[in-house]
Amino acid sequence: MWPPGLPWALALLVTAASSGPSADPADRASIFADLSPAELRAVRTFLMERPELGLSPSQGGPLAKNSLFLVELLPPQKRRALRFLEHGGARPPREARAVLFFGAQAEPNVTELAVGPLPRPSSYRPLAFKGGRAVPFWARPMTRLEYELLHEALVAALAPLEPLLLQATGFGFQNCSERCLTYSDIAPRGVGPGERRTWLVIQRFVEGFFLHPVGLEVLLDHRDPDPRRWAVRRLWYNGRHFGSVRELADSHARGELALVVLPEPPARGLFSSYEPRGRFGTPTDVHGAKVCEPQGRRYRLRGNRLEYGGWSLAFRLRSSAGLQLFDLRFGGERVAWELSVQEAIAFYGGHSPAAMQTKYMDAGWAMGASSYELAPGVDCPETAAFLDAHHLLDADGPVRFRRALCVFELPTGVPLRRHFDSDFQGGFHFYAGLEGRALVLRTTSTVYNYDYIWDFLLYPNGVLETKVHATGYIHATFYTPEGRRYGSRVHSHLLGNIHTHLVHYKVDLDVAGSGNSFETMDIRFENISNPWSAGARVVQPWLHRQPRRREREAALPLGRPAPRYLLFSNPRRRNRWGHRRTFRLQLSSHAGPVLPRGWREERGVTWARWATTGPSGWSRSLNS
Repeated sequence: MWPPGLPWALALLVTAASSGPSADPADRASIFADLSPAELRAVRTFLMERPELGLSPSQGGPLAKNSLFLVELLPPQKRRALRFLEHGGARPPREARAVLFFGAQAEPNVTELAVGPLPRPSSYRPLAFKGGRAVPFWARPMTRLEYELLHEALVAALAPLEPLLLQATGFGFQNCSERCLTYSDIAPRGVGPGERRTWLVIQRFVEGFFLHPVGLEVLLDHRDPDPRRWAVRRLWYNGRHFGSVRELADSHARGELALVVLPEPPARGLFSSYEPRGRFGTPTDVHGAKVCEPQGRRYRLRGNRLEYGGWSLAFRLRSSAGLQLFDLRFGGERVAWELSVQEAIAFYGGHSPAAMQTKYMDAGWAMGASSYELAPGVDCPETAAFLDAHHLLDADGPVRFRRALCVFELPTGVPLRRHFDSDFQGGFHFYAGLEGRALVLRTTSTVYNYDYIWDFLLYPNGVLETKVHATGYIHATFYTPEGRRYGSRVHSHLLGNIHTHLVHYKVDLDVAGSGNSFETMDIRFENISNPWSAGARVVQPWLHRQPRRREREAALPLGRPAPRYLLFSNPRRRNRWGHRRTFRLQLSSHAGPVLPRGWREERGVTWARWATTGPSGWSRSLNS
């Protein structure tokens, strides 16, 4: 979805790879550290030199080639890592996960390899998928090269529509300089296996072009590895479907088309710009509240190890899906092995073809490698510690993303605890309170129009919280009266479409050890005789516990009432009062199912059926 002349539009925010913060190999947390630029280059060089792979550079050349798409850390298996961390076992070998596109062979496919040992790789092995099935070549993620070819094919195919576009929008595709049209592409790219045809929403290329559809949507078939065989299969303009470019052009030429002439965008004050406008009750030229650290930082950051208020953990920013935390300890005792973002989806509805087809799965767009530069004072406090990241994604070498993560301590604005002990005579015996504070580990993912802000918060009372904030631009389509069934009109020719966001986290808790059990607890009421008042009765609550001994029993359907307490405990470890050592999992969501169970696209996100999916995983969902 790259604007014309600006492939990989946000590339200006990244620079050539250079040295950044790296984990100390002597630190045990380093087994979870992201690959360094040197390691990324070593993996690429090793694979490029293997004659049996026949790899070509990622950039340039044909689509039907063998190429390296992604390199990132392959985390060690939990069992081997625990032997190293807990029992003095050997350090797990450091390996990389490499995703290769094999387009220049009899059966084109996408293959994943484990490459190692690092820092000097000497071997690789395939990483098989469940069932041993290969990923077909047509199901591969989009690349920079394919976007460039897609833009060229679109410009050529829509040449007969240039008079229509100029008349309706004042912008065009042919030989444009400043008044250009662009597009947003939709996924999935088809309605069944084997397809690779994408609906493209044509937009004016102005600031916030996501909010400037012109009323034209184009279905372009680009499955064939040879772009010369790509073709437009269908079009939609202002509520009408057309079978070909010529059919739409002829309808316009005959004056039979209901043409929508869009107003000229203003030079200043464009509604989609980030230019401040409007009046606010609070002065905008006066600084608001700021975070300060009067005596310096109270957290410790060593490579990829973070320590704060009894907490310690290892972290990484994987290119594919984003933040991943390992070996989380509180008070020196492990409480979780892993906490990580797995996937974020957004499923839409609408009247136009693009709207009804939009079902984004953002890990497929490498949301972890969309972590562009954080702005001090806006994205994070000026006092935050900023960290760079290095990714090798659809590139011929590692790329440095400056200030991709930040760490900062934040006042919560609410006391952690407090009490005013009144003497009930206008005075008091004492007052006591503790400031409420939390440490925040933050990154962002700019997945085209959406900006996800990912937060992991550590509290000094042993609470760990995850949050995600969705901001940026809405994914909108051209307004037609029929579209009101699927959203709200937000501007003259703009419809804000109904959609649901779901976010999937993996939580692998190790409460006082890895042998944990899962149970739910709810409140029920009993009606009993009052033991101290004859003939009277008492209605009171009691705690109803229900062990969940099987995975299926632990799967709580999303959208249905869930028990109030989700408890992970170690049945063999108890506290001084005889209770099991336990952590509570608390969900906050009002989301429901994205599609009926078993429907075509729903089968690709079966995790979204459940609010929890067992003792070692759960999905936390958000709805908008």
